[in-house]
Amino acid sequence: MAAPVVLIAEELSPATIAALGPDFDVIHIDGTDRETLRSSLAAADAILIRSATQLDAEAIGWATRLKVIARAGVGLDNVDVKAATQAGVMVVNAPTSNIISAAELTVAHILGLARHLQRAHGSLSAGEWKRSSFTGTELFEKTIGIIGLGRIGALVAERLRGFGVELVAYDPYVTAARAGQLGVELVELDELVARADFLTIHMPRTPETLGMIGEAQLKAMKPTAYVVNVARGGLIDEQALAVALDAGEIAGAALDVFVQEPPKDAVLTGNARINVTPHLGASTDEAQEKAGVAVAKSVRLALAGELVPDAVNVAGGAIDEYVKPGLPLTEKLGQIFAGLAAGPVASLDVEVHGELSQYNVEVLKLAALKGLFSQVVSDPVSYVNAPLYAEQRNVEVRFSADAAAESFRNVITLRGVTADGTRVSVSGTLTGPKQIEKVVEVNGYELELPISEHLIVFSYTDRPGIVASYGGLLGEAGVNIAGLQIARNEKKGTALSVLAIDAPVEAELIERLGEAIGADMLRAIDLIAD
Repeated sequence: MAAPVVLIAEELSPATIAALGPDFDVIHIDGTDRETLRSSLAAADAILIRSATQLDAEAIGWATRLKVIARAGVGLDNVDVKAATQAGVMVVNAPTSNIISAAELTVAHILGLARHLQRAHGSLSAGEWKRSSFTGTELFEKTIGIIGLGRIGALVAERLRGFGVELVAYDPYVTAARAGQLGVELVELDELVARADFLTIHMPRTPETLGMIGEAQLKAMKPTAYVVNVARGGLIDEQALAVALDAGEIAGAALDVFVQEPPKDAVLTGNARINVTPHLGASTDEAQEKAGVAVAKSVRLALAGELVPDAVNVAGGAIDEYVKPGLPLTEKLGQIFAGLAAGPVASLDVEVHGELSQYNVEVLKLAALKGLFSQVVSDPVSYVNAPLYAEQRNVEVRFSADAAAESFRNVITLRGVTADGTRVSVSGTLTGPKQIEKVVEVNGYELELPISEHLIVFSYTDRPGIVASYGGLLGEAGVNIAGLQIARNEKKGTALSVLAIDAPVEAELIERLGEAIGADMLRAIDLIAD
């Protein structure tokens, strides 16, 4: 079997390549060359990029084999996450790789503003000696306002606390207890902008946060105050900032990010009151190496069929080692459920019973959907797009977990209703040191049979001679029965048989089997290997 193809579309550290390991065919390309990108993506299983390569809907459409897009950094402005999700492509990034570097750059900009470092450097470089023109201010006992007390905002707070400053923050998603641990007072935005001597913003760029520091907020600030943005361009309204600086409404600003990069004019970059840097938040050797290594590890996990904690378009997060063996079992149960349903599914309940309920097991819902729709649609199904298929087909999906499991340590049950009102269920478990995957219930009948690639499930009126009847027909057709389980709830009532067979059977033989035993229900189910 050929090794999976991994494209390296931009320059990444040697440690990144080392973290991928020897199991892949690694190809280096220039991701900014669209023709090269198009031709290379056709054979790619994964692609690693930074910020220059544009993976829009068109590019994702070229990549019929692609399973994962890995962005060695935090932002995903150059990736069409929606198009990737619809195509079943996992998108991963490295959300914590640059947090220290970004926090340190923020502190550097605050110190640079306090002591006029950039202007003083420019003056001295021009041959001037104007010490009195650059008298600065101490940070000691000044008020630092932090908008966004997430990972980077929290690191900024920790680093500035040593300067003896007063820390205030605005973040509607942070509790007072968490703020108290950081030595920060939580306040409303209006109060923060009015009190801050230095304001630094650390928010994601969303429709709600764009321009959140605009004309009104800048007018409310002290004329001696400074603003800093190393997060995302546009969080501070650039036009309003230029006006506020010209009017003397604030003393200065420091920007590492811009709405358009590079900036299209010098309104901001040419303003003597603004210290500017060209988006250097993640531009340290350490951050670049951390980002590359992190996404390389994510690519390995994704191509091994596992969920990735840093996947931005897959729910589930980190998976406990105790939970992982349940993923392939639940996928198979999803396929068996689809085979039993033999038609459109209206609702699906995914139930986890036993010791597994003590863990975060919602990922098993994704596994069940992946298994179900792999039997239903012709396009590739992944953990990424399986929920979309459920949404598009109006399948109501519910999930529950509890500690009750009578006969086994853990039981995973898929229970649902088809569009015509038929109720379907299948349960499975893992047994023994080798964690053997077994079916332990079908449509309310208890049984215990190792899961096979090919199954026949049928129900009929219980009576003598049935086993001989279908055994003879299968034998004549050269089909070997590898395992067999018969279940019934009462004598001479309805019985259910599950057969594990060595090879798929023709539809004509299935029809003959049904007629020979007078089957109420008969399904041939062939599991699809991932």
